[in-house]
Amino acid sequence: MELAGKTAWITGASSGIGRALALALAREGARLILSGRNEAALAEVAAACPGSCVLAFDATDLDALPGIVARAEAIAGQIDLLVNNAGIGARGMAHDTQFDVYRRVMEIDYFAPLRLTQLVLPAMRERGAGQLAVVSSISGKFGNPGASAYCSAKFAIIGYFDALRSEVSHEGIGVTVITPGFVKTNIALHSLDAAGRPHGAPSSAVDRGISAEDAADQIVAGFKAGMREIPVGRGPEMAALELVRSNPEQLFDMMAGMGAHMAATA
Repeated sequence: MELAGKTAWITGASSGIGRALALALAREGARLILSGRNEAALAEVAAACPGSCVLAFDATDLDALPGIVARAEAIAGQIDLLVNNAGIGARGMAHDTQFDVYRRVMEIDYFAPLRLTQLVLPAMRERGAGQLAVVSSISGKFGNPGASAYCSAKFAIIGYFDALRSEVSHEGIGVTVITPGFVKTNIALHSLDAAGRPHGAPSSAVDRGISAEDAADQIVAGFKAGMREIPVGRGPEMAALELVRSNPEQLFDMMAGMGAHMAATA
């Protein structure tokens, strides 16, 4: 994929992977539309990305999204690359997690990117060109203990994007699923707990992860190489992606052992 001169729309662009990806795409010569809820933080990112613009909105306000997409297309003329990056984490054992937590995580991590993609897609089909991407997770490829709400949403969005790819590839539209492992961001701090409150505690695994800048560089390299799925990470957790394919029974046993340890130390 050629990025120079293309318009890339990034959600969740105010921090973490979204912010780093905006800076990386700007270095490639892309024009950016930066979205999220924190307009002040988005403005700071825009100041570091010449020629970019800010379009703040709440991704879960589904009724407002048609108007938001119309504004984005009016600003840019066309959207060449949509990166659905906005999302939320959730941490809690399945037997403790309230149903409303599952609903909230699905609204943010599944329905919001699905609806935005659905609204951007018609113009891409009319042109016969475009790229649609979503930041999922390795937790969308296998279930791990303490993350049933998060895994559910991330599995679901991968399913949607994989199915979409099978339908639109012949029309000249690319579809990319991004599956990060551990990346040093504030996702753990902002994750919901089993009762739906901000967790507020760091994660040692996340803190051992790669930097957001490293993650962004891997994503950009994947875009340029035309990868349909981009694994992002360098830690031992990435080996689980290979086990999903080569030895799922071993992976199931590993996750069950982790679950037993978590239960014993709770």
